[in-house]
Amino acid sequence: MRVLQGFLATLGMLCVLPVAAQSLLPGYPKKPIRVLVGTPAGSGSDVMTRTVAQKLSERLGQSVVVDNRAGASGAISLQMGAQATPDGYTLVTLSAQNVTAMLLGTVSTDITKELAPVCMLLSQPYMLVANPSLEANTVKELISLAKSKPLVYASSGVGTVVHLGMELFKTMAAVEMTHVPYKGSGLSMIDLMGGRVQLSITNTLTAGPLVRSGKLKALAITSPQRIQALPDLPTVAESGVPGYDLRSWYGFLAPKGTPTSIIVAINRESIAVVNAPEMKARLAAEGADAALPNSPEQFRGFIDAETARWGKIIKNLGLVNKKG
Repeated sequence: MRVLQGFLATLGMLCVLPVAAQSLLPGYPKKPIRVLVGTPAGSGSDVMTRTVAQKLSERLGQSVVVDNRAGASGAISLQMGAQATPDGYTLVTLSAQNVTAMLLGTVSTDITKELAPVCMLLSQPYMLVANPSLEANTVKELISLAKSKPLVYASSGVGTVVHLGMELFKTMAAVEMTHVPYKGSGLSMIDLMGGRVQLSITNTLTAGPLVRSGKLKALAITSPQRIQALPDLPTVAESGVPGYDLRSWYGFLAPKGTPTSIIVAINRESIAVVNAPEMKARLAAEGADAALPNSPEQFRGFIDAETARWGKIIKNLGLVNKKG
């Protein structure tokens, strides 16, 4: 993601200290840390958070517990995080879909004012997937099919990146499809595999195993370039929709007022987790990229840039903020 690379290109030395020079804060952590996730088990945010939490537990010497609080595009988890005691024992997973939901009014929490950025963790493209029975194996065939018969697509919720991404696809490809929103990508994939809906855009962490097992078929990747994990899978842009570009990202937030020293410590350890060779290889196998070392201030700048970018896309799509 070019925006991500721009904000993370020049970084302070804080996050890249040698492991031998790193030390945890005296007395922290002395009890389990809770990470709020605004999506159900099996979603991209959930899979990513659980993977990071397991390794983070090992580095911190305390349990890092994932607490799924699904609903309203992350509104529940974000509100709980904003209202939590700012003592370093509550974190919130932030994703691009939380930003889009905030812009559309589904999420009422002001992410930039009520929560404190900790760090970017990873970025990834999405995959356009379909039920194996769909009579289309390429994007061009999908466009042709959509122009000849009604199609139904699933998303992980109204206002999410995958919802907006499919609406953007519809506009750019000049096709119509019916939207069925679900409470998370895990639930939408169940109905997609069962044939109750016909296609969807979902993250590579969720889609990869389902495609490899034959439960779904992949039509294209949503980034401008193909990915190393699936070199034979074409992009949407090269398959009939020039200029199409859809990617997501994940990071950690903390309640506003959390001590800077704790935020810096969590930043350092989290970045070390996702950049460990084994973790980077695991992420790459699923088409995801570990974030370069980044400071809380740089993550804040990235969130601001993403808010502006998605605001323009939402305006161009003619979507309305529920508050407005």
